[in-house]
Amino acid sequence: MLMKFTKMHGLGNDFVVIDAVTQNVRVTASMARRLANRTLGIGCDQILVVEPPSDPNIDFNYRIFNQDGGEVEQCGNGARCLARFVKDRRLTGKSAIRVKTMNRIMELQITADHSVSVDMGVPVLAPADIPFQADQPASLYDIEIADRDYQIAAISMGNPHAVLRVDDVQTAPVNELGPQLECHGRFPNRVNVGFMQILNRQQINLRVFERGAGETQACGSGACAAAVAAMQQGLVDSSVTVHLTGGDLTIEWQGEGQPLIMAGPAVTVFHGRIRI
Repeated sequence: MLMKFTKMHGLGNDFVVIDAVTQNVRVTASMARRLANRTLGIGCDQILVVEPPSDPNIDFNYRIFNQDGGEVEQCGNGARCLARFVKDRRLTGKSAIRVKTMNRIMELQITADHSVSVDMGVPVLAPADIPFQADQPASLYDIEIADRDYQIAAISMGNPHAVLRVDDVQTAPVNELGPQLECHGRFPNRVNVGFMQILNRQQINLRVFERGAGETQACGSGACAAAVAAMQQGLVDSSVTVHLTGGDLTIEWQGEGQPLIMAGPAVTVFHGRIRI
């Protein structure tokens, strides 16, 4: 069977997007690993699957697979690409859609300039719900890695994030500390790791080591988690631009208990077919 796909990216965070609405396709872990392989497959950071809605109050189901084949809860850059995909492929005529991920419902809005605004929902701060092992919520937690002590913020944007403040993202030990934090025993489901540099009250530099994928050009949910961490610590204002390797995202959050809004671009690279 030849399966149609679309290659897309959000700030360099790249995806293979699969239409499982008009195609009879079931994506498995082994298929995801093959498609994501940059030597033997198409190559991408994540596989995104658009499925018919399982609930009458939503427009589509939205599934995400990492390079290692693991299915995960959330991908903010992917959500923006998904919104452009379903509109451009005429799976919907709406400019505002609701999609269901593994653990939440997201609202996506395509703006007049063709960027996409995503209601990422309310950030999860309770340790047990992230999940993260800690006695009570805090803006910073002490954590030990290889006999050294660090301070991190722990937040879930539908997927778990650890955010570590650094002086300079260019010299941050992303490839050293990233894998160690990703698999730290206090994060039972592993974790995405953000290395955050505060520039001023309106701007953050960020690099993200993603769970199951390694460092990526950009991570939308990681940008959201970094913004929440910085706002909780009183380091930035309630609207902030996050500069990632692949480009910029705008994050707005009015505080605990309120939904977070992320806005940024989504780009189609090419369409293709692959035998499965």
